[in-house]
Amino acid sequence: MDRRSSRRAQRASAKASQGNADLGRTSNSSPPAEIRQSSTLLPTHNNEKVGSDSSLSRRRMFRVDTAGESGRRGIHPIHFLQVCFKSTCTLSMLVNILWPVVPAAIAIHFARPDLHVWIFALNYIAMVPSANLLGFAGGELAKKLPKVLGVLLETTLSSVVEVVLFMVLIHNDNNGQLIPVIQAAILGSVLANLLLCLGMCFFFGGIGRSEQSFHEAVSEVGSGLLLVAGFGLLIPSAFYAALASNSTNVQITRPELNRATLTISRATAIILLCAFIMYLVYNLHSHHSIFDEVLEFDEAQDEDREKEARRTKLTLTECLVAIVISLTCVCMSAVFLVQEIEHIVEERGVSDNFMGLILVPLVEKAAEHLTAIDEAWDNQINFALFHCLGPSIQTALLNAPLAVIVGWGLDKDLGLNFEIFMIVLVVLAILVVGNFLRDGKSTWLEGGLCVLIYVIIAVTTWYYPKVEPTESTLP
Repeated sequence: MDRRSSRRAQRASAKASQGNADLGRTSNSSPPAEIRQSSTLLPTHNNEKVGSDSSLSRRRMFRVDTAGESGRRGIHPIHFLQVCFKSTCTLSMLVNILWPVVPAAIAIHFARPDLHVWIFALNYIAMVPSANLLGFAGGELAKKLPKVLGVLLETTLSSVVEVVLFMVLIHNDNNGQLIPVIQAAILGSVLANLLLCLGMCFFFGGIGRSEQSFHEAVSEVGSGLLLVAGFGLLIPSAFYAALASNSTNVQITRPELNRATLTISRATAIILLCAFIMYLVYNLHSHHSIFDEVLEFDEAQDEDREKEARRTKLTLTECLVAIVISLTCVCMSAVFLVQEIEHIVEERGVSDNFMGLILVPLVEKAAEHLTAIDEAWDNQINFALFHCLGPSIQTALLNAPLAVIVGWGLDKDLGLNFEIFMIVLVVLAILVVGNFLRDGKSTWLEGGLCVLIYVIIAVTTWYYPKVEPTESTLP
């Protein structure tokens, strides 16, 4: 009996010692990852975790999911049309009602080429459902890829519309008549994303909420790159404006100044392309794990995630088919639209600046705007920021330099010498948006103010005349 009591006492003492040791280890170690993450509103980057899981991260970078809902594969035509028509939200589905305008716009271009206003109007409307399908198909494809790669690919697909518009405008240019439209379209694209799209995201995302919080990695990198791009685009214009003013004592002729400004523009375009490559490496290679964590956190915050999980989805094959169809339609409408711009400007009195700064960017960015607003409404504000800041960065660092280099190859004098009024608007817009992003929070008031600023710019641009340079010798 004494022996059994002694053994029980020894076992109890051993358990107590083990419990104290476990308690000591627990108190000295860091809390689990889930607890650490829940202590802050948004995720932070863990270098040790990334280092230990680098091989897993590399495998995830090249992951592709091919199936739709319930493992469905291949293409099913009726089901494919139903999924595309329903899209992801009610607003996007309502836009699909405009699809009958697409064949009508194509037909009128060939049947009545003399009806310039009707061709322009119908193709302008036709670009909206085509771009909407492109945005939907790109979003479906993005969900089958790693988070950051998917968002960047979705943004690139939407930028194809802009690139096509720029290329057709450059090809159709005669004696520099369409260059002001191209330059205004470059700046207008940045303004539409920063003020109109981001403002509407803040506004609709803030309805019913006191504020929305976004991660500093998204806002700081985006606003910093935009500020660099804005000053890069400003430098050729500032150079030209400084030497063209009567206050300088430099003796230079107008042709010499134009050639120098064009050379600076082309050099700046190459440098901005290098900045875009650095931006891709930063997002896709060196820091992609940070943005993956942020976007995964945003998916968990989605208020419609249960509905999204039940929603029928496209397969990989159907995504590719939808992208090809939408790209074909949107490119045809873009070509027909651009061909009528010169007639609209000359015959209807619409200014080059209003056409490029307001009308063209509104239709070419329709898909991105609808996607971003829907994400902000569902409390996915980091995704919305990606779809607002990403296209602006791509326009400033890729599309605009690409247009300058293509114009260089075609011997067109397309440079980055924007009218000083327009480029100042863009730089001020970047500063305003950067100030709103600085605190990491957004409200509906900030969004409404951004949209009102955009409306003021639109009204001012309507009355802004075309400036014709003189061919005299500068003092």
